[in-house]
Amino acid sequence: MKILDRYIAKNFLVGYAIAFCVLIGLRIIIDLFVNLDEFAEHAALGTWVVAKHVITFYALNITLYFRDIAGVITVVAAAFSLGKMVRTNELVAIIASGVSAQRIAGPILALAAFFTAVSVADQEFLIPSISDKLVRDHDDALGEKTYTVWFITDANGSLLCSRQYDAATLTLHQPTIITRRRTEHPGIWEVTGRISADAAKYNEQTGAWDLTNGTFLSTDPQDLAKGPVPRDSYVAADLLPKDIPVRCKAGYDALLSWRQLAALARQETNVKDVAQLSSQKHFRITDPIISLTMLMVSLPVLICRDPRSMKSAIIISFGLTAACFVTTFVCKMLATEVAWIMPELWAWLPLFIFLTIAVVEIDSMKT
Repeated sequence: MKILDRYIAKNFLVGYAIAFCVLIGLRIIIDLFVNLDEFAEHAALGTWVVAKHVITFYALNITLYFRDIAGVITVVAAAFSLGKMVRTNELVAIIASGVSAQRIAGPILALAAFFTAVSVADQEFLIPSISDKLVRDHDDALGEKTYTVWFITDANGSLLCSRQYDAATLTLHQPTIITRRRTEHPGIWEVTGRISADAAKYNEQTGAWDLTNGTFLSTDPQDLAKGPVPRDSYVAADLLPKDIPVRCKAGYDALLSWRQLAALARQETNVKDVAQLSSQKHFRITDPIISLTMLMVSLPVLICRDPRSMKSAIIISFGLTAACFVTTFVCKMLATEVAWIMPELWAWLPLFIFLTIAVVEIDSMKT
């Protein structure tokens, strides 16, 4: 790596650290200000318990904040570092020495690709591993909230329903499980029976739900005449206790990995749900590329010679970034609302638009 590359990379890393702290910190401060009263509901537990809960809550949720604004952080960092170089006339001297504008953008794009890979790892590995903690509300300091479970599917195709799930004791109260099996027709399931119990407690050693007064009633005509038969346990394939709070949360699919989305899409039969999961899978591919595209669209504008035009260049670059961000958000909304159009199209549409603009801008950069 040449001295020029190290210098540009150093400026960008400093700008990235500042942008990360400012944007993430601002997001935390706004959320804390709005929800401070909810944190204070457990003031009786002591100041240390409340403070520990606040610190833990935002330490975990930083993973979500970083995922959502990783592309914006990169653009702000580029604007900060290049703005500093323009203000001190360093960029003019570099370009005057014969270095092309594309060459200046190289280290920034390389580091941006690295941070994009970090955001992908954050989405695919870190967030799914702590998803049960990310769905906790601000007032759930002890993680003892109860949930109402409405027909959650497992890998067997069974539907799990319960009036109350106690996250602290891993217990389902009065659960009803409708067992199903696949048919020859895709998306069509056949009901094979119903499991009922007074309670179901998860057994960590066996990986099964131990049933209290559990019974199984089969839909088979011969078994139906015999009536309900006792049932001691049920194994809900690919549905652990930590998954239940996540699946009860609206928008829970954003906390799942690509592999989990693919598995869930095979279980769903509702057209709108299938379209949403399908679009989510494609957005997992396009979102990192869109984050890089935001930077590629902004860089040609930010690399300017005249310090007097830097302010307008920053405004234009932020405008382009906002346009890309808003377009992506609108496409995510339309992917579920307009299910009769291919959901994959909405995931790739922002990329088709702004990547083309980015390539044209970079190719036309003046040296």
